[in-house]
Amino acid sequence: MNFNENETSRKIKSLVSKPTKYKKKCGLWIFRIVFILIVAIGVSAIGCGLGVFHGILSSAPDIDEINVLPSGFSSIIYNQQEVEIQKLSNYESNREEVSLNQVPVDLQNAFIAIEDSRFYEHNGIDLKGIIRAGFLGLTSGDFSQGASTITQQLLKNNVFGVGGEDSTMERIERKIQEQYLAIELEKRITKKEILEAYLNTINLGEGTLGVQSASKTYFDKEVAELNLSECAVLAAITQNPTKYNPITNPNNNATRRAIVLQYMLDDGMITEEEYTEAITDDVYTRIQEVNQKKSSTSYSYFVDALIKEVVTDLEEKLGYNETQAYNALYSDGLQIYSTQDTGIQNICDNEFKNEDNFKTSSFSSVYALSYQFSVLTAKGETINYSETDVARFLGYASSDEMFFTTKKEGRKAVKNFRKSVMKEDYTILGENISLTLEPQLSYSMIDQSNGYVVALVGGRGQKSGNLTLNRATDTTKQPGSTFKVLSTFVPALDTAGITLGTVYDDCPYNYENSSKPVNNYYSSGYRGLNTVRDAIRDSMNIITAKCMADVTPQVGYDYLLNMGFTTLVEKEVGSDGTVYSDIQQSLCLGGITKGVTNLELTAGYTTIANKGTYNKPILYTKILDHDGNVLIDNTSESKQVMKESTAWLLTNAMKDVVSSGTGTAARLSTPMAVAGKTGTTSNDYDHWFVGFTPYYTAGIWCGYDSNRTFLTGGVEKHLWAKIMNEVNEYQGLTAKDFDACKGITSCSICRKCGKLAVKDLCSKDPRGTMIRTEYYASGTEPTEKCDCHTKVKICKDSGLPASEYCPQSHTETKVYITRPKDSKGTTADSKYELPEDFQDQTCNVHTTNSLLNENNIKTVDAPPTTTQAPQPTTQQAPQQ
Repeated sequence: MNFNENETSRKIKSLVSKPTKYKKKCGLWIFRIVFILIVAIGVSAIGCGLGVFHGILSSAPDIDEINVLPSGFSSIIYNQQEVEIQKLSNYESNREEVSLNQVPVDLQNAFIAIEDSRFYEHNGIDLKGIIRAGFLGLTSGDFSQGASTITQQLLKNNVFGVGGEDSTMERIERKIQEQYLAIELEKRITKKEILEAYLNTINLGEGTLGVQSASKTYFDKEVAELNLSECAVLAAITQNPTKYNPITNPNNNATRRAIVLQYMLDDGMITEEEYTEAITDDVYTRIQEVNQKKSSTSYSYFVDALIKEVVTDLEEKLGYNETQAYNALYSDGLQIYSTQDTGIQNICDNEFKNEDNFKTSSFSSVYALSYQFSVLTAKGETINYSETDVARFLGYASSDEMFFTTKKEGRKAVKNFRKSVMKEDYTILGENISLTLEPQLSYSMIDQSNGYVVALVGGRGQKSGNLTLNRATDTTKQPGSTFKVLSTFVPALDTAGITLGTVYDDCPYNYENSSKPVNNYYSSGYRGLNTVRDAIRDSMNIITAKCMADVTPQVGYDYLLNMGFTTLVEKEVGSDGTVYSDIQQSLCLGGITKGVTNLELTAGYTTIANKGTYNKPILYTKILDHDGNVLIDNTSESKQVMKESTAWLLTNAMKDVVSSGTGTAARLSTPMAVAGKTGTTSNDYDHWFVGFTPYYTAGIWCGYDSNRTFLTGGVEKHLWAKIMNEVNEYQGLTAKDFDACKGITSCSICRKCGKLAVKDLCSKDPRGTMIRTEYYASGTEPTEKCDCHTKVKICKDSGLPASEYCPQSHTETKVYITRPKDSKGTTADSKYELPEDFQDQTCNVHTTNSLLNENNIKTVDAPPTTTQAPQPTTQQAPQQ
């Protein structure tokens, strides 16, 4: 039984064991096959991985062709003293490069501590950081965090660019390429070179790139001047420039700044004492104070004008097109050395802002409206409205008559107008409201010795933007009487044989070949015989027009061109066929087609102030590129326009304008010599004063942007003097007279004929002596004696010339004046003119030979005696 059972068991086991062994053999083969397949797949995967890795590396930029240095730099404008006054940049170039030795060690360490603590130890990549970032990436899917060394960040910013990866694989690919290039880069340049490039590259908020620009923005100081606390503030920004902006998010920045300082302490970069001092520093109060003190983001009028001049010169001198010129200006790191004297500019700006300067009985400040309003109707039609519509709504004949006493009043008027035209189905497309302070002013000051424009003011009131209307350089206005000297009296004395002593009759006169009369600005009749000096001093229109007729308009026009005027019209045909030309006699009174700019008018007067030499006005002296090479040497163009003697004589005459003529309100508070000329245009639209001292020439204009009659109460002259007084004090200028000039002759002349004075005649004019000492260029002085004064013995009884029978006691000697034959009308001289009937009449009362005088002696007149006029003497003209 047992045997049989055992046998049976063996059979059963045998039946079972055979397939089990078979299965084991099969399983072994399967395992072997699977293992081989896994190895094969692994090898293939490694091969593919290596291929992909090789492909990633091969698509990376060539290390020998990349440039890790930052591109795009701010251009800096410096004043005469080479102090920065303006930075020009766009969003990609607000950067000022500094060398590493200019960057405080604390600032270097602050960035290293927070961004790459093993910077000086690794070879471009930080393996510990990679492991940490890799784990984070596998667990979160975010492969953008950490592990980027300063070297990699530099590559990311300056080679790859920030962003641009759309997928995780692209981010991984970019990271691999960064790491590869970081290793290669560190084989080629030093750690310090990498750190320097990095610190000049990084975005630090507020539109700043690099630590120098950020230091100036937040602390108003050079980066080299930063303390530890301030260094930590900058280092805290870079991870997220918006979130950690110390102006807009000071609390966020403070939190990260504390981390920066702690890391620096942990790494032994600072001591406990330094840490404590820095962490307790109230740095954010200083940052807010700096931010509040920032001036308007708008450029000054001077910088506006300078930008336009630089762009023009880049185009004309270097062949740039306009786009290239502006790109260079805002992103090529140009160094522009301007002619501005910031101290003088500040004086001008402050006085133009001081409303007390404009409070006179005749000067009222108002606001002019510029308005654009567009709506879309339900029918799809666009309706445009302007200030003309507002004026009509308010009942004005035109917008030129519409002014508001306050901005609030103007905005209320616009609101009411808008309400009146709006309908429910209208859609507003756009609206622009601008209220401009009026009357306006402009001002230019130039150093006449070199043409340097030291100050410009292009308007009064708040400047609303960059490259806006600049009334000193862009606006053209009629120059009025300021043109008399430049257009007429310069060529008259220089080439036409006319002198300061030449006499013209101020009497009724029409323009040559015209029935149009020339009118004087004064309404007190005609002043009769006056010299050119008198005409300059008292701004006499008729005498100026007569002088221009002798000079000829063409000669006057040519002289003006030589003094730099670019807005004159030689000949121009209008759209209606009208021919315009400034080569007209009216040129002498400033009646020209387009007007002139303040800057060019002031520059014209510098020609006289600079002894006859014109220096083209310049706003900058040179432009350097980013590497310090000279791009443009802007030495002022210089040329002799008139004789030095002409300039001296006109200066001497224009001193009278200020001392006793139309410009007395421009007198200075010191003995500093001043010469100048006033100007007022027709209908009192424009009011000018252009004058100069031995140091500076300045021109000021006052008027409405749209012509309007008004009186200034002398505001422009008072303001001119006030600014010049402050400039003299600011610069400590010695009060002095104008320089003497060789070849000047002086002699005594008769003011009524311009000839050599006869003492007993010219001094006996009923109105007082007419003898004056006048100055001449040698060789132009008069040689003939006065022939306009006549001495006549008059009988008191008859009022006629005494006869030989008139008693001596019944006679008196009178001096009369003889007017030129072409004189017309009644003038101030008419009352003293020798009557025509005196030539053939004598006393009709005393007619008998028996008439004796009181001494019973027959009265017989002795032959008249002639007083010899003093001969002219040639000498060096004295200091004026």
